[in-house]
Parts: sequence; structure tokens; C-alpha cells
Amino acid sequence: MNALPFIIVALCAMAIAYRYYSAFIAAKIVMLDDMRQTPAHELKDGQNYHPTSKWVLFGHHFAAISGAGPLIGPVLATQFGYLPGFLWIVIGVCLGGAVHDFVILAASIRRKGKSLAEIARNEISPLAGVISSIAILIIVIIALSGLGLAVVNALRESSWGTFTIAMTIPIALFVGLWMYRIRPGKVAEASVIGVIGMLACVYLGSLIPGSFLSPYFTLSREGIIISIAVYGFFASVLPVWLLLTPRDYLSSYMKIGTIAALVIGVFIVAPELKMPAITEFIHGGGPIIPGKIYPFVFITIACGAISGFHALVSSGTTPKMLNKETDARTIGYGAMLMEGLVGVIALIAASSLFPGDYFAINLLPEKFQALGMQTVNLQELSSEVGEVVAGRPGGAVSLAVGFAQIFSAIPGMRGLMSFWYHFAIMFEALFILTTIDAGTRVARFLVQEFVGRLWKPFERTNWLPGAIISSAVVVFAWAYFIWAGSISSIWPMFGTANQLLAGVALAVATSAIINSGKARYAWITFVPMLFVSITTLVACWLNIFDNFLPMTANPKTAVQGYINSTLTVIIMACAVIVLVEAGRRWYSVLVKGKYSVAGQVVYATDKNFVPPEYGCS
Repeated sequence: MNALPFIIVALCAMAIAYRYYSAFIAAKIVMLDDMRQTPAHELKDGQNYHPTSKWVLFGHHFAAISGAGPLIGPVLATQFGYLPGFLWIVIGVCLGGAVHDFVILAASIRRKGKSLAEIARNEISPLAGVISSIAILIIVIIALSGLGLAVVNALRESSWGTFTIAMTIPIALFVGLWMYRIRPGKVAEASVIGVIGMLACVYLGSLIPGSFLSPYFTLSREGIIISIAVYGFFASVLPVWLLLTPRDYLSSYMKIGTIAALVIGVFIVAPELKMPAITEFIHGGGPIIPGKIYPFVFITIACGAISGFHALVSSGTTPKMLNKETDARTIGYGAMLMEGLVGVIALIAASSLFPGDYFAINLLPEKFQALGMQTVNLQELSSEVGEVVAGRPGGAVSLAVGFAQIFSAIPGMRGLMSFWYHFAIMFEALFILTTIDAGTRVARFLVQEFVGRLWKPFERTNWLPGAIISSAVVVFAWAYFIWAGSISSIWPMFGTANQLLAGVALAVATSAIINSGKARYAWITFVPMLFVSITTLVACWLNIFDNFLPMTANPKTAVQGYINSTLTVIIMACAVIVLVEAGRRWYSVLVKGKYSVAGQVVYATDKNFVPPEYGCS
């Protein structure tokens, strides 16, 4: 099957969704208004609250939300065939994921940039707020460990990729200083400097292997973990304008530019999808993702279709930097559509490999031999990229090979397979690290909010001791999971935790819509909430009994098995409590006409009662 029709269908569906569906939500439900002052202006502190150009913030937001999920998830789900993943990405992103990101961002900017947990506290109940805080903190740590594990596997023993990624940090620091201190407001100048610097790093990185610098940038698995932990800590503590925003902004050029080039490449090359539309593994017994197509395809492909992690960014760093309200539509809804396109491209790249080659790359040799499948051109691929690609599980390597195949098939690119392979590895690492830095900062905000209830100084996000302590705790937690885990133990838990958070976020959004007197529109978040919540709770149950508890029988994995099982149970319990609390709130409003306005209980039957606006109850 040719890939061209699939990319055309995806582009058309996303364009229609943005033009009509997002405009409907913006006008009828969240009612964006540029006359309102955003938190970035109202609470400007130069540290976390900082008005930012629309496209710079779009770059930061897209870079922050688009981590390993839209790249690795579709690759792993290719085990089931290309059709299930394609349908889930296109339908899910238009009707679920983009709506999820947009409505949470709108609710947060109406609440001074408060986190999802604080919005849950106001829109549902104080209990929901506390439970959400606990669940979100656990989920974000699991999510960051899942994303971090992919970058560790991609950069391990790769001096080219490690050098390029490392050099983006001083470039970002310089660009941040240029935009906000040396030449304030000169975004175009800073962009030119940064992009030229990034491209130079990619080229110079190709010269590192075999040079005297190679040993300094060839790090072991443990060395990569320590390095990204140190980076995550400083990205969380330093002022947002100095490192996090410019680095994410510059990374977005690389991300969007590469995806655009891949889309063009698909049109030129029109690669054949060698993986079947549906494989035998839809009934279970899959070697990569253990389980049936339902519910596991919906948790394996998380970020490309819908992702709860995005709610943390939409109620974390982004609302604190939004210059005006109408920017929220492009940034919230538009950036998620872009991520869906990334997922489609990743799926096409993985499906362009022969099934035998795909499984040989994504499985350890002994597991691949048990399948009884034969490779087709695996040796040729290894020779062309200059590395042994067999037995490299996790999805990153097979995705890089797929990308390199598409690029090298473009006329004039033949013979550059090795360059494009290493470029793709660097591209994947950029994707992931920009989520880790924003995610660590968001988790730091959550810790400070939570502890701040007990000790007020800790609640101030610009208080340096609080920032240092909370960042160190968060970084240690996700780094431990990466150190002790593997893709087979972390990714299923990441998928279920991430999707349960999406269900919780959609419940909060539904509450905000109902509380604002717009219950007739609540279906836009209620329907995806119902599907995602039920599907993910089923997946959690299966994960515990089919994946995690069996790990306890092996002394080497017993501790990880117990930890994974316990955390999954806690997350499930938290999600159910929040959903029940949300149901009680909906009943109170819809049946009893009981609202909460400015902290006071009022009834719809009261004289002159006017429901609060969306996100302003």
C-alpha cells in the first residue's frame, strides 16, 4: 500500500478541524477576548510570568508537548499494523487531543496561570484538587521517565548525537540573552543566529566520531542519565527566558522543519507501506506490546492522539507566557494538530520497513528468533547507516532507519543514509529533551503548590530555595525510574498514566463548561473523556495482572514490578475519585442548579443570576 493517500487524508482532516472545530470552540465555549489581560502581563515577574511573542511561544509549547510520545508510540504500535494507529491518531487528535489542550489552556489563563490541580479544586471540589495533585505528580514523574528512557537509548554511545544536543544549550543561552537583554524584542535576529548555530552543530557533530573529542562525547547509559538529569535541574531552576524558552523555540525550528521535509519527502518518494494494515498480533501475544489491539493501541499511541501530559504544559509554563488570549487557539489547538502529524509521519516511517526487519530491530535477538521471521535487508541497512541496528529495542532506532530511508530515496540524496540516520537520532533526542525540561519545571510548580499549602513561602515560584529543593526532588524521582527500568516496564505504565491524566483533565474541562452555563456544549469534552477513561482503566487492570505482577517472580525485576503495580493502583484510584467528584458537581449544577461564584454558593433560581464565564467560576 502506498503511503501518499494516508498523508493527504491526515492533512485534510487536520486543516478542516482547525478551520471549523477550533473556531467553534473559541467563539462559543471559551470565548477568547484580547481585551482581557493575560497572567503574563498581570503577574509579570521576569522569572516565570513573561509576555512572549505568539510564534516564539508556539515553538516553546510545541517543543514542550511533543516528546517521545508521537515518535516512539506509533513505532511501537506498528506491531498491530498501520491502519489501527493511523485511524486513532487522526480521529483522536482532531476530536480529543487538540480540544483537550485548548480548553485547559483557556481555563488556566482565566485563573492566573494556575495548574490543573488548582483548576480541579475550583471547578470540581477541594478533594478533587488534592487528589489531582497527588495523581499528577506521580504521573508526570512516570511520563518524564518514559520520555527520558527513549533519549538514553538514542544517545547511548553516540558521540555525534550527544555533541549536537550538548551544543544546543550554550546556543540557547546566548539566544535568550540576545532576545531579552542584548537586543530586546529582536526575535528575528535571535532566530537567525540560533538557527545558523543549530545547523552548524549538526554538521560539526558529523566530524566528532573518530576525532580526539569522540571519547568526551561517547557516554554510557548511566552517563547519559546523569547528564540529562543535570540539564533538567538547571532548566527548571534558571529563569524561563534564559534557557527553557529559547532552547525549545530553536528546537521547534528543527522539529517543524524536519517534519515538513518528511511530508515533502513522502510526496516525492511515495514509500510503500510494507507492514500489513492489520497483523496477527491484534489478538494478543505481540512481542513488543503484550496485549490485544484494544485497549493497548490507545495507550501505546498517547501523545500523537491525546496526552494528559499536555494539560500540565497548558496549565504550567505556557499560560504564564501567553501575550493575548486569541493566541491560545493557535498554540493550544494548532500545536497539537502538528503533533498528530508527527505521529502519522512516524507511523509511515516504521511501516515502510519490512516486518522482519522491523521486529529484528525492536526486539532482542533471542526474542526475535522465537518469532521465526526472516529479515530482508537488515544487513544492508546496518552497512548503510554505519551501525549495527539489530537488537536495539525502544523504537528510536527503527524510526531513525525509517526516516533515513525516506530522505535517502529523494533524488540526489542517495548515499547519505548514514548522515540522515544520525540526523534522525539527533532529531528524536531534541524532541524528547525539550519535553523533559518543560516537564520538570511543571512538576516543580506542582510540588511548590502542594507544599505551599503547608508552608506559604514554598508556594512562591520565584523563591530560589523552593525552586532548587523541588526541582532536585523531581529530577531524582524520574532519573531513578530511568536507571532501574526498561522500555517494556516503563512504556506501558507511561501510556496508562498519561491517558488517565487526559481523562482527568477532560473531566475538569467538562466541569468548567457546565459551571459556565454552557452544558449544551459539554459533549465536546465529555465524549472523549468517557472513551479515554474507560479504555485506560481497562488497560491499567491488564497491565497490573499481565505485565507488572509477573515481574515480581524474577528477583532482578521484583522491586520494579511491585513499584509499578502499586503506582498504577494509586493512579487508578485517584482518577476514579476525581471522576466521581466531577459527576457529583455536574449533578449539583444540572439538577439542583447550584453554582459556585467567587467562592459563594448561588442557585440558578436566584434573582439576576448570571452563570460565570468559562474558566472564571
